[in-house]
Formats: sequence, structure tokens, C-alpha cells
Amino acid sequence: MVTAVTEGIQVSVEVTYQAEFSSPNQHHFVFTYKVNIENKSPHTVQLLRRKWEIFDAAEDMKIVEGDGVVGQQPILEPGESHSYISGCNLKSGLGKMRGFYMMEKLFDGKMLEVVVPEFQMIATIFHN
Repeated sequence: MVTAVTEGIQVSVEVTYQAEFSSPNQHHFVFTYKVNIENKSPHTVQLLRRKWEIFDAAEDMKIVEGDGVVGQQPILEPGESHSYISGCNLKSGLGKMRGFYMMEKLFDGKMLEVVVPEFQMIATIFHN
């Protein structure tokens, strides 16, 4: 698990290689990642947007951005957390992701660029 803190917002990510959904012979590797966002600041914040940089050893970097996370724009009071699971498909068994969330402090409208720490995606392939 990797963790980063930006202005009291802690983001932790844990990655799992999904061997049962992957087809290495067809260059298809599936990873899931669980993200936990914890508001350790004294302010209520709302996650509005996300931006990801996805690096795959077999391809050029991709940028993915959009509103919220998995269809939600959670509001986090101080001390609250929000977790979600998402996924990424790679053409190689080796890659990484990093990015940020755009969050708004609800009391003054200030925007925060909250870092999502870089995490590795490495396929673990076992042969009998």
C-alpha cells in the first residue's frame, strides 16, 4: 500500500493483480486498486474530479480524467473517509498509475489538488 497526504487529505492505494480475469498470452492484464480517502483536515471537502496518468510498459502513457470517482462525488466531513475499488487493464504485465483529485473546501470554495501516490501494477504469473 502507498499513501500520500495533501493539506490533511490522506490517499492510500492498494493494488491487486487479477490473474483469473487476465490473458497474458493475449497481452491482457487486469488489475484492481482500492483507494481510501481520509479527511484528516479540519475542513469539509468534496471530491469533484480526478485525473490519472497510466503508464504501461507496452504502450504510451494515457491520461484519463473525469468527474468524481466511480460515479460519485463524495463529501467528507473532518474525520470521515471514503473507499472505492476500480480497475485498469494493461497490455503488459508491468505498469504504474499516479494522479490527483480536485477537491473543494466547502466553507470557502478553495480548490485543492490532492495527490494520488504513484502505485505499481506488476503481474505475478506462476508457472507449474
